Amino acid sequence: MLARFVLLILVLTFGFARAEDKGASLDGMVMCGYQGWFRCPDDGSGEGWFHYAGGGKFEPGNAGIEIWPDVSELSPGERFSTPFRHEDGTAAEVFSSVNGDTVRRHFRWMREYGIDGAFVQRFATTARDPRKRSSMDQVLAHCIAAANGEGRKWVLMYDLSGLKAGEFPSVPEDWKRLRATGPMSKNDPAWLQYRGKPLVALWGLGFNDRPPALAEWETLIRFFREQGCAVMLGVPCYWRSLERDAIADPELHRLVALADLISPWSVGRFATPKEAEDRVEKLLKPDLAWCRERGIGYLPVAFPGFSWTNLQKGRGIEAKFDAIPRLGGRFLWSQAVAAQKAGVRSLYIAMFDEMDEATAIFKTTQDPPTGASRFLREPGVEPDHYLWLTGEIGRLLRGERPDTTFPVR
Repeated sequence: MLARFVLLILVLTFGFARAEDKGASLDGMVMCGYQGWFRCPDDGSGEGWFHYAGGGKFEPGNAGIEIWPDVSELSPGERFSTPFRHEDGTAAEVFSSVNGDTVRRHFRWMREYGIDGAFVQRFATTARDPRKRSSMDQVLAHCIAAANGEGRKWVLMYDLSGLKAGEFPSVPEDWKRLRATGPMSKNDPAWLQYRGKPLVALWGLGFNDRPPALAEWETLIRFFREQGCAVMLGVPCYWRSLERDAIADPELHRLVALADLISPWSVGRFATPKEAEDRVEKLLKPDLAWCRERGIGYLPVAFPGFSWTNLQKGRGIEAKFDAIPRLGGRFLWSQAVAAQKAGVRSLYIAMFDEMDEATAIFKTTQDPPTGASRFLREPGVEPDHYLWLTGEIGRLLRGERPDTTFPVR
């Protein structure tokens, strides 16, 4: 009898521990960033070709995107014709992020390919503009509905890039409005919980390309903690060593220690599978050890490649085309293997729909428009290749795929 009682206690104890651990971390999950910022004329937003245009126009020779979406599965009501033409002369079409059917389709792809959910981007400077805020609210509402409908998770991520001194209070104001009258007014089961609390992400702390504003950041972090949220901070790649893309101020470490979870931004910080492998001992393991010593979660970023010639041209800057080649997915896979070797069990994939910098993993076409603007192509690569590969990354991190060699479909 005593032995059975002890066994029962052990089962209950370890069972509760497993349940608590499952809800307390991102263990085994692969999440994506979701920009949701693409707009088209006649989509109801009144924002024109927002994030499609380059230099104020969206036409051959002027574009803000570098990779073209595959719209073959989209319904006629989701497609918007452009001045661009494919090689066969047909009009090239794109989508709008304010279309609820399109957002639902994107989250359906996440489900179909085993991606756990999305960090929905909310740009703090744009949220200050009532003319653009309403469409952002609309996109957020679509994402929340789609996450619930497709069994995915969502997290709101405030990107604070561009905020000036004195403007930081606009974030709590926006948050309170979203909670009181906006799409976040209800406690949502699809809202990702971290350590038993709804997770909120704040991106942009400690980068050396902007004023540090550390006092404002601390106030903001403490505000969200007081709201009952777990807080994730998006920080520079070299946050721990306080060099390269990070401010050289030890005060950054104190603020990082206030977080429940951190996610260092690595996009553009390295460019080859060999460099990804070198990060295991030089960066990932030391970062992870620092976080574990302080009880902080660690969510590294992986990205498929990088190119932004069209976007930079619109700013009057020359940039190398296909600056970080995708290599048919081998570059992305090398980062996943490096993370797994370092002991990482979850990843943030940047990004699901980022066409401006050609980091998108959603379905794209190898038959982009031809002419004055150049768009990324990978002949022979299927439109859904990076969605499928991201699903394989999830299997790798969860130990369901012990083989680290590059997967073949």
